Amino acid sequence: MILSTTDNIPGREILEILDIARGSTVRARNVGRDIFAGLKNLIGGEITEYTQLMSDAREQALDRMVADAEDLGADAVINVRFMTAMVMQGASEILAYGTAVKLK
Repeated sequence: MILSTTDNIPGREILEILDIARGSTVRARNVGRDIFAGLKNLIGGEITEYTQLMSDAREQALDRMVADAEDLGADAVINVRFMTAMVMQGASEILAYGTAVKLK
Protein backbone atom coordinates (compact mmCIF):
# COMPACT_ATOMS: atom_id res chain seq x y z
CA MET A 1 0.00 0.00 0.00
CA ILE A 2 1.43 3.36 -1.04
CA LEU A 3 0.77 6.19 1.42
CA SER A 4 1.29 9.84 0.56
CA THR A 5 0.59 13.18 2.18
CA THR A 6 0.40 14.72 -1.31
CA ASP A 7 -2.53 14.60 -3.72
CA ASN A 8 -0.76 12.35 -6.23
CA ILE A 9 1.85 9.62 -6.55
CA PRO A 10 4.77 10.75 -8.75
CA GLY A 11 4.98 8.65 -11.90
CA ARG A 12 1.60 6.99 -11.30
CA GLU A 13 -1.82 7.84 -12.69
CA ILE A 14 -4.90 7.78 -10.48
CA LEU A 15 -7.62 5.81 -12.24
CA GLU A 16 -10.35 6.00 -9.64
CA ILE A 17 -11.12 7.63 -6.31
CA LEU A 18 -12.72 4.94 -4.16
CA ASP A 19 -13.66 6.52 -0.84
CA ILE A 20 -12.22 7.99 2.32
CA ALA A 21 -10.07 5.47 4.18
CA ARG A 22 -9.98 5.94 7.93
CA GLY A 23 -8.64 4.33 11.05
CA SER A 24 -8.76 5.43 14.65
CA THR A 25 -7.95 4.44 18.19
CA VAL A 26 -8.76 5.90 21.58
CA ARG A 27 -6.01 5.80 24.17
CA ALA A 28 -6.04 6.67 27.85
CA ARG A 29 -3.24 7.49 30.22
CA ASN A 30 -2.48 5.01 32.98
CA VAL A 31 -1.51 5.52 36.62
CA GLY A 32 2.03 4.18 36.23
CA ARG A 33 2.85 6.52 33.36
CA ASP A 34 1.18 9.43 35.16
CA ILE A 35 3.45 9.02 38.19
CA PHE A 36 6.63 9.12 36.06
CA ALA A 37 5.22 11.96 33.95
CA GLY A 38 4.46 13.95 37.10
CA LEU A 39 8.04 13.54 38.29
CA LYS A 40 9.44 14.57 34.90
CA ASN A 41 7.12 17.56 34.89
CA LEU A 42 8.91 18.82 38.01
CA ILE A 43 12.35 18.41 36.44
CA GLY A 44 11.44 19.38 32.88
CA GLY A 45 12.19 17.72 29.56
CA GLU A 46 10.43 15.26 27.32
CA ILE A 47 7.83 12.98 28.87
CA THR A 48 8.87 9.85 27.00
CA GLU A 49 6.02 7.72 28.41
CA TYR A 50 3.46 9.97 26.69
CA THR A 51 5.58 10.29 23.56
CA GLN A 52 5.58 6.49 23.23
CA LEU A 53 1.85 6.27 23.99
CA MET A 54 1.03 8.75 21.20
CA SER A 55 3.48 7.12 18.79
CA ASP A 56 1.85 3.72 19.34
CA ALA A 57 -1.61 5.27 18.88
CA ARG A 58 -0.59 6.91 15.58
CA GLU A 59 0.80 3.61 14.25
CA GLN A 60 -2.35 1.72 15.21
CA ALA A 61 -4.59 4.34 13.59
CA LEU A 62 -2.42 4.24 10.44
CA ASP A 63 -2.56 0.42 10.35
CA ARG A 64 -6.36 0.54 10.66
CA MET A 65 -6.57 3.13 7.86
CA VAL A 66 -4.48 0.87 5.60
CA ALA A 67 -6.75 -2.10 6.42
CA ASP A 68 -9.79 0.03 5.54
CA ALA A 69 -8.16 1.04 2.23
CA GLU A 70 -7.37 -2.60 1.45
CA ASP A 71 -11.01 -3.51 2.11
CA LEU A 72 -11.96 -0.86 -0.46
CA GLY A 73 -9.56 -2.40 -3.00
CA ALA A 74 -7.20 0.59 -3.00
CA ASP A 75 -3.64 0.62 -4.30
CA ALA A 76 -2.77 3.83 -2.44
CA VAL A 77 -4.03 6.39 0.05
CA ILE A 78 -3.30 10.00 -0.82
CA ASN A 79 -3.66 13.17 1.25
CA VAL A 80 -3.00 11.20 4.46
CA ARG A 81 -3.68 13.27 7.57
CA PHE A 82 -3.86 12.79 11.34
CA MET A 83 -6.30 14.38 13.73
CA THR A 84 -6.62 14.13 17.48
CA ALA A 85 -9.47 14.95 19.83
CA MET A 86 -10.03 14.62 23.54
CA VAL A 87 -12.80 12.11 24.19
CA MET A 88 -12.87 12.55 27.95
CA GLN A 89 -10.46 13.65 30.67
CA GLY A 90 -7.29 11.61 30.14
CA ALA A 91 -8.40 9.89 26.90
CA SER A 92 -7.77 11.00 23.33
CA GLU A 93 -8.73 9.71 19.91
CA ILE A 94 -6.18 9.59 17.10
CA LEU A 95 -7.69 9.48 13.61
CA ALA A 96 -5.74 8.74 10.42
CA TYR A 97 -7.56 9.41 7.16
CA GLY A 98 -6.98 9.92 3.47
CA THR A 99 -8.36 9.29 0.00
CA ALA A 100 -8.27 5.65 -1.12
CA VAL A 101 -7.45 5.40 -4.85
CA LYS A 102 -6.82 2.87 -7.61
CA LEU A 103 -3.65 3.42 -9.62
CA LYS A 104 -2.88 2.61 -13.26
